[in-house]
This record gives sequence, C-alpha cells and structure tokens, in this order.
Amino acid sequence: MSAEQNDTLLDGARVLVVEDEAAISMLLEDMLLDFGCTVVGPAARLATALEMARSETFEVAILDVNVAGEPIYPVAEAITERNLPIVFSTGYGGAGIREPFRDRPVVQKPFSQADLKRTLIAALAAARK
Repeated sequence: MSAEQNDTLLDGARVLVVEDEAAISMLLEDMLLDFGCTVVGPAARLATALEMARSETFEVAILDVNVAGEPIYPVAEAITERNLPIVFSTGYGGAGIREPFRDRPVVQKPFSQADLKRTLIAALAAARK
C-alpha cells in the first residue's frame, strides 16, 4: 500500500478507546478526530470496556494496559475473539505487555500524534491482509 492509501485507512475508521485518565482520553479523542476517525467510547472502567468490546462496532481498539488498577487483558481477549486489531497504550513500553499479546502494536506514553497515526495505520493494514 502506498502512503496515500495508508492515510485513507483512518478516514471514517471507528476506534474503540479504553483509557481511565481523562486528560489522556481527551487527547486521544482529539488526535483520532484529526485523523478522520470516529471515536467509540471512551471507556474508563474495565466492565464498561468489556461490554463495549463485545457489542460495539469498531475497526481497531486503543487499550490502556492498566485501567483503574485492573489489567486490560479480558478486554483484549474479547477483541481478539472478534479478530479485530488492538493497539496497546502504556507507560511501560512493549516489555510490559503480557503473552499472548506481545506481538501487538504498542504506543508508549507519552506518545506523539505521528506515533499514534503510524501505529494505527500499521495495525489496520496488517488486519486487512
């Protein structure tokens, strides 16, 4: 895919956001809207995120690894069952991701808009192969 085709992957893409910190959540929403995405959520609690992961329509999810003190992995498992891509968001980097999710893309907090865009495009492109 060309860079131009990759940029269009985000146009209208529905992105599930799971983030418990309000400032980061708002920043993510602003970035996603700038990319032309539609934000699903955000969810700030694990139970809400799990329900949304099972019932909402979205193309990719951005998951904070630790949501209000709870690990995000039940939500990641539900999304994986639906064969949808996941991007993890964490302050600990890829080393903090548990198996079997270590092969999933990670944006390390604090991340730039360019890093988020590149990571989301890669996740969507890989899922469409």
